Amino acid sequence: MGPFTYQRATSAGEAAAAVAANPGAKFIGGGTNLLDLMKLGIEQPVHLVDVSRLPLAAIEETPDGGFRIGAEVRNSDLAADIRVRSRYPALTQALLSGASAQIRNKASTAGNLLQRTRCYFFYDRNMPCNKRSPGSGCAALSGFNRMHAILGASQSCIAVHPSDMAVAMTALDARIETVSASGDTRTVPIGELHRLPGEMPDVETSLSHGEMITAVVLPPPPAGRQIYRKVRDRASYAFALVSVAVVVDVRQGRISSARVAMGGVAPKPWRASGAEQVLSGGQVSDEVLERAAEAALAGAQGAGRNDFKILLARRMLRATLSAATQTA
Repeated sequence: MGPFTYQRATSAGEAAAAVAANPGAKFIGGGTNLLDLMKLGIEQPVHLVDVSRLPLAAIEETPDGGFRIGAEVRNSDLAADIRVRSRYPALTQALLSGASAQIRNKASTAGNLLQRTRCYFFYDRNMPCNKRSPGSGCAALSGFNRMHAILGASQSCIAVHPSDMAVAMTALDARIETVSASGDTRTVPIGELHRLPGEMPDVETSLSHGEMITAVVLPPPPAGRQIYRKVRDRASYAFALVSVAVVVDVRQGRISSARVAMGGVAPKPWRASGAEQVLSGGQVSDEVLERAAEAALAGAQGAGRNDFKILLARRMLRATLSAATQTA
């Protein structure tokens, strides 16, 4: 681990200004991802700005019936909150399926959203990786790519975003609140937070350097049934091969609204808008659910060892939609 200086921020504005003033500075909250990357020499910040003790750890109800979740709310606290458990069950299910209890006790809401890929080649400094070293190439394209993307990838990068929480928040239409070094605030729809790799996979979000996440806002709980499901290689402490978050409202045998998001399949939490279009207004039937699953994977492309994900994702989404519509 390289040398670095350390600063404990006393306000969000101070933290944002401190990072913005130094191109080599990073925020640190729970540190569950950043510290690992620093030990491996993948991240080499020269200055760390500690935001873990800022007053950003509250879960508050908003006037419209939603919730504002502070950036420093721990994953375990968010999952345990009885209001979240009852109103946003898909979010609780997603949180509890992530990492381990020990890591959830440290991981923060903002850090979970901003964690970097767990691609094997990104973590191996001896291998080319455009995300770690722009222009060096993507070893995953012809390497062991079983965990990699089948949607939204490019010839520059086929890594997937690892968050479970972000997939559920995508299906719930979350919004991200930020503050910049100048003190300006803005709200970013979660679908616009993460970027697809294109030719610049090292630029992973729409945030500017020094722009700090202060909260995640959930709109009022949507009508209908919420389900989050995850397929992985072992029962715990494993990232998703495929995950699915669905919110489906069924009335008199017809789907009045549907939201579908997927994880483990793309470089960002993937909103399956094609599936939503097929479902919305349709009758609950095997044919409609099958067409929705096919629409969600339209354009999916494997890279060899991850080809199985296309069929796995389609079948998993079909099964999850079936469970949601039968009990909605």
